[in-house]
Amino acid sequence: MFVDDIEIVVESGAGGAGCLSFRREKFVPRGGPDGGNGGPGGSVYLVCDPHRNTLLHFRYNPEHRAERGRGGEGVLRTGRAGKSLEVPVPPGTTVAIADPELPGEWLTIADLRVPGQKVLVAKGGRGGLGNAMFVSSTNRAPRKVQPGEPGEEKTLRLTLKLLADVGLVGFPNAGKSTLIARSSAARPKIADYPFTTLTPNLGVVSLSGERTFVIADVPGLIEGAHAGHGLGHQFLRHVERTAVLVHVVDVSGASGRDPVEDLDIVRKELGLFAASMLEKPQLVAANKIDALDDPDRLERLRVRAAELQLPFLAISAAAGTGVPALLDAVWPDVAAARAAEAERLAAEAEADVAAGLVDGDDRRA
Repeated sequence: MFVDDIEIVVESGAGGAGCLSFRREKFVPRGGPDGGNGGPGGSVYLVCDPHRNTLLHFRYNPEHRAERGRGGEGVLRTGRAGKSLEVPVPPGTTVAIADPELPGEWLTIADLRVPGQKVLVAKGGRGGLGNAMFVSSTNRAPRKVQPGEPGEEKTLRLTLKLLADVGLVGFPNAGKSTLIARSSAARPKIADYPFTTLTPNLGVVSLSGERTFVIADVPGLIEGAHAGHGLGHQFLRHVERTAVLVHVVDVSGASGRDPVEDLDIVRKELGLFAASMLEKPQLVAANKIDALDDPDRLERLRVRAAELQLPFLAISAAAGTGVPALLDAVWPDVAAARAAEAERLAAEAEADVAAGLVDGDDRRA
């Protein structure tokens, strides 16, 4: 089961209470207060874990609590700190909390993309002070202590956007699953009926020269998908972060649809979902040429792609015709996107160093 949107509850540990204690020792009748402070409660962190690829584990375990701090003890002994809790989430997870001013709205507080990236979502409560901390010139034997501060409890909304280099988009049954199966070791369900794909599929494509990239196949889109029509609307966000979009268009005639109209509708839906989608590099893959019954369908799609200034390739995912050329055509845009992302991260790291947020030896890769 693929789960990509879920709410969880996190609660940090409460701080331990301060201790009320007086030194008791032979021949020392007035040893004075020696109550130690309570230990701080554990905090809750979300950690980007590359070994996770879905939020399914939260469905059966939606509540996460860190350990509370132990109370202080005599002889000025501070209570043991509560153990912090690190909750793993897959790369591509955005974290949001409820907006206190706008009921029903959510505020994004983190976007976890890099493995090992960690964000604090609930800070542990501070430990209370023991009576030894309240000694003054006028009160040499205080009996005052503090309770530990309570932990924070928050409801979080986790949303997963798959991190892939290339996104395959198109109408249902256009051959996207067949293409990802032909290009990688992924084995999605393939059948001759619409909406065979109900969950996104990821595959790793290996090219010559140790070139690799991740390709994502999402459920088919139909007109009105951005507004919730069909099944693909809930997965549009999964191609939002891809570097390149490949429009897989069925030109065989078996669907009864016009390939030019299919391309225009999908582009329209992408733009209505997020204007930035149409700013990504895009390619048009005319699929199912092995079953082409009217060459004019292929030619009209070629002309339309030229009008949109989009690279055009004719392929057969089922037979493998043209697939290697398509994958090679995708690579330059993938490489350029990776270089741009590396430059962005380097610039952010330099800015952090300049601002004194991190040491120069502690820069992000």
